[in-house]
Amino acid sequence: MTRPNTSSVTATLSQLTQPSQTSHLIDRIKTLSIPQFSCWLDFFAADFQQFLGAIALINNDALETRLEQVIEALTLKVGQVLQADQATIFMVDTDTGQLWANIPQPHTDKTIERRIPHNQGVVGHVAATGKSFNTSVAYHHPLFNPEFDEIPGYRTQSLLCMPIFNRNNQVIAVINFLNKTGGVPFDSTNEKQFENFADDLGIILEACQSFQQAARNQRGVIALLKATESLGKSLKLEQTLSLVMEQARDLMQADRSTLFLLCQERNELWSKVATADGQNTIEIRIPANRGIAGYVASTGEPLNIPDAYKDDRFDPTTDKQTGYRTESILCMPVFNSKNKLIGVTQLINKHQGYFTSSDQEFMRAFNIQAGIALENAQLFERVLIEKQYQQDILQSLTDAVISTDMQGRIVMINDAAIKFLGGPNRRKGSPDWKFWQSKLTGRYIWDVVPIENLQWRWQDSLATGTRHYMPEQTLKIGLYKAPQGDLGSPSMVLAMPKWDDPNVYVPWNETPHTESSSTYYLSKYQVQEIERSLNLSVNPLLNPEGSVRGGLVVLEDMTREKRMKTAMYRYMTPRVADQVLALGEDTLMQGKKQEVTILFSDIRGYTNLTEHLGATEVVSLLNKYFETMVEAVFNHDGTLDKFIGDALMAVFGAPLPLPNHAWKAVKSALDMRSRLAKFNSNRSRNNQPEIRIGMGISSGEVVSGNIGSQKRMDYTVIGDGVNLSARLESVTKEYGCDIILSESTYNLCRDRIVVRELDQIRVKGKNQAVRIYELIGKTDVSLSDKRKRFLDLYQAGRNAYIKRDFHQALKYFTDALDIQPNDRPVKTHIHRAKNYCDHPPDDSWDGVYTMTTK
Repeated sequence: MTRPNTSSVTATLSQLTQPSQTSHLIDRIKTLSIPQFSCWLDFFAADFQQFLGAIALINNDALETRLEQVIEALTLKVGQVLQADQATIFMVDTDTGQLWANIPQPHTDKTIERRIPHNQGVVGHVAATGKSFNTSVAYHHPLFNPEFDEIPGYRTQSLLCMPIFNRNNQVIAVINFLNKTGGVPFDSTNEKQFENFADDLGIILEACQSFQQAARNQRGVIALLKATESLGKSLKLEQTLSLVMEQARDLMQADRSTLFLLCQERNELWSKVATADGQNTIEIRIPANRGIAGYVASTGEPLNIPDAYKDDRFDPTTDKQTGYRTESILCMPVFNSKNKLIGVTQLINKHQGYFTSSDQEFMRAFNIQAGIALENAQLFERVLIEKQYQQDILQSLTDAVISTDMQGRIVMINDAAIKFLGGPNRRKGSPDWKFWQSKLTGRYIWDVVPIENLQWRWQDSLATGTRHYMPEQTLKIGLYKAPQGDLGSPSMVLAMPKWDDPNVYVPWNETPHTESSSTYYLSKYQVQEIERSLNLSVNPLLNPEGSVRGGLVVLEDMTREKRMKTAMYRYMTPRVADQVLALGEDTLMQGKKQEVTILFSDIRGYTNLTEHLGATEVVSLLNKYFETMVEAVFNHDGTLDKFIGDALMAVFGAPLPLPNHAWKAVKSALDMRSRLAKFNSNRSRNNQPEIRIGMGISSGEVVSGNIGSQKRMDYTVIGDGVNLSARLESVTKEYGCDIILSESTYNLCRDRIVVRELDQIRVKGKNQAVRIYELIGKTDVSLSDKRKRFLDLYQAGRNAYIKRDFHQALKYFTDALDIQPNDRPVKTHIHRAKNYCDHPPDDSWDGVYTMTTK
């Protein structure tokens, strides 16, 4: 049998791709005899044998290298035929509009890729026009450009450049001959010699180019399938980011790859990249509208840049810092399933050549899969975050909380619930804690918390949406210290009283496997009995649509610690109380010195106010008044020390240190002033007399701690600061002010408040004088011009008064009194100044006024 001719494969395939020819082929085969059919089948099989061989070549990784070697060998031989010293074939790259060639390196087996713009130099001219070029004096010709037409370090004399066409008469390549042997120029004979090879070279180069492109496409398809398969295996965002970068780099044969995700809230692109040691990752963030990646993120359009340094959007700062040279860049947008941009892939420096339009299409397909994978990973991460968030909330609660499914089985139980049931504290990797959690999870809630009517309450809550509250319940449980290995449990085992015999306990409240398992039960003498007092609530758990998806049982522990905390809440904020309890009871028992600010508050004219009220009305009035005043103390981190009749004493800075205790006390006093105004407004509407109060505030060192006997103790503070605050509260009556600060308190927050220096006094029982100030308000509250004028006149009067210029002081104080005729401090100073005008004080007078009453 004869072999098929060279065109038989193409002819056969052409017949298969044309419907009319296929129909003719069918009719022809029908008429063949068996010998003819056998012969035809041999020819047809031979054709397809060559076709399969071509496919096998495409899948061969060595094909591209072999084809490059063929081109190199042909170039060398044609150069020898034309007696050229150097010959180079430049292939036309239609994607980038460039010509490229692999130039051998002297004294090595390596080559480097060289690229020339399509319209530059002689080579670019021949490629653009399709016309040959021949010159014997290259350097004198205007088209010659040494940068593109000459090999670095080589001197060109004569030059012959010829186009090579493909089957469609398009320039597929340009061959460049340099320096004919013997120093003579290339002539028309050389051109004709080359033309004899040109057609065959065109076919070979076109075939090589097609095979190379097919091979690259085949590798790209395989890599794309591998990449998309890998992306589907991970739901964790960091792993997905790493996979996307790795697979994209392999797919495109790039040096580096980065996937930036878009953060809409901060308008940033962010990614995680490996550190230099490869052991960890670091997060990097860039504005979403800057640089190459920012441009793609802003426009949603891809960028394929052959030379980064020629693009104004490229920032070379990082290259300068690292010494790395960025050349080609392919940057593509990544969209989610709703066609919303969620990120950008950026590939840098393709290993061979530049990124092509084919690369761009592959990356477009890859990014579609990457977008789906990232969307799934982000959704999964949000689910994990939400789940962790709910777990954190559950674990942060001090009350025991247990969630159940629709059947009543425990889904989640927090640490407080395990501890409430006598379980171990949670420690990292604690096997006991994990065992308890595994034993309790999946059990019916009423088996773990055997409270009467709990099952009924739970069922009703889920059926009707009712929230049940069951106060003052009693839970009786037992702890069994099991021998190692006994009952397959850790050191301590939870046991519940048997429902029909309270003297028998059942480990984990589990039913024994057989009726004869009597050893499974424990007597009351084998367990440590524990009785818990608790408030229990049952609530339905709803999904976003409003339907019930489970239940939530909350157990409020009413043990000694809980009762102590509740008691402490009456005297200090919950935050402070929790911190004190966390430090232990000894925190209050041990006396210590502390810098604090003391606030005393007292009702003015309390006796007259209440003499016409009954006992019930007095108690109601005081409770309402103290309710709002104590809130003002707690709102500013104060501790209620005590009530003394109608008086209130608060401490700022004890039992826990408070860095800005004076400022907190001042804000609390201003809050009390504001609350009192609202309180009196309500009383006025009900025709009830208004309440007036006085407050004294002083700062200093005190001793704090529990003081009393073993039977009765109170937490309090003692010291000069306490006594001075009490005296200043009384002094408010003398000066007709509602809030007076000591000099120590004023100095600690003088930049934040507006005050009036009232006087320098010596309180009863003290030798040392102290300056006192009326608190007017905070500096951020503006005063009227009239009020400012009054304060300026008063201060001027005080200054003259201290300097013993009593006549001038009288003038200032008189002018101030015209503005505020009822101001008591002004009247007091006028009275004193007049007296000193008539009877000047002796030389030892220092302006201090000594109080004669408390």
